[in-house]
Amino acid sequence: MTLTLTRTHWVSIAAVALALLFAGAATVASAGGDDGHPGGHGGGAAAAPAADSADAGFARDMAVHHQQAVEMSFVVRDRTQDEEVRRLAYDIANTQANQRGMLLGWLDLWGLPKVDSGAEPMAWMEQAQGKGGHGDGAHGDDGGQPDSGAVMPGMATRAELDRLAKASGKQAEVLYLQLMTDHHQGGVAMAEGCASLCTVPQEKALAQGMVDAQQSEMDLMADLLKKRGAAPRP
Repeated sequence: MTLTLTRTHWVSIAAVALALLFAGAATVASAGGDDGHPGGHGGGAAAAPAADSADAGFARDMAVHHQQAVEMSFVVRDRTQDEEVRRLAYDIANTQANQRGMLLGWLDLWGLPKVDSGAEPMAWMEQAQGKGGHGDGAHGDDGGQPDSGAVMPGMATRAELDRLAKASGKQAEVLYLQLMTDHHQGGVAMAEGCASLCTVPQEKALAQGMVDAQQSEMDLMADLLKKRGAAPRP
C-alpha cells in the first residue's frame, strides 16, 4: 500500500514539473511579447512591472528562496544512499533551479535589478496585505532572525543548514524532509501571494503551478517521514 501511494505521488509531481518545464520557453517568450518587451503583442507592449511591484518582489524573493532549496537538496544527496530521498532531492533541485532561471529571466526582461538593497524581503506582500513576511515559519536555534539566514517564510537558519551538512543516513533524511516541508510551506504562502497580487499572467500561472507541485511534494514528504518514524515539525 505504501509503495502504491509513493508511486502515485511521484506521477503527480512529475506531471506538474514537466508541465512547468515544457511551458518555460513559452512563458518567457510570452512575457516578453513579440517585440521583446513585457506583455507585448506585436504592436502595443504593456509597461513592465515597477521595481516595487508584487511581480518584481516575488521574482526576486522566490529566486532566493528556491536557491536554498536547491542547495539543501544537493547536500542531502551526498549524506544518504536512500533512493527515495535522493530522487525527491534531485527532482526538487531540478524543478526549482529551472523556475529560478525563469524568475531571474523575467527580471532581466523587465530591466529590473535582481537584488533590491533598499527593500526588505517580503515587502511586496507586506505592502499589499499589511502582513509580516520575513522570518515567518522559521525554526531553529537562531529564532528566525534575519542574521540567522531565515529571512523569508520557511527558510532554514544557518544553524539548521550546518546540522544537515553534518548529519548522515536516516538522521539526514529526516532533517531534510522536515526542513523542506517547512520550506515548501513558506514557498506555498509566497506563491499564493503572487497568484493573488501579481499582474503578469505568466508569472501568476507559474506561481499557481508552484502551489500545486509543492503541496503534492509535502504529501509525499509526510509519507516518507512516517516511514522513518518521524513527522513534520509543528
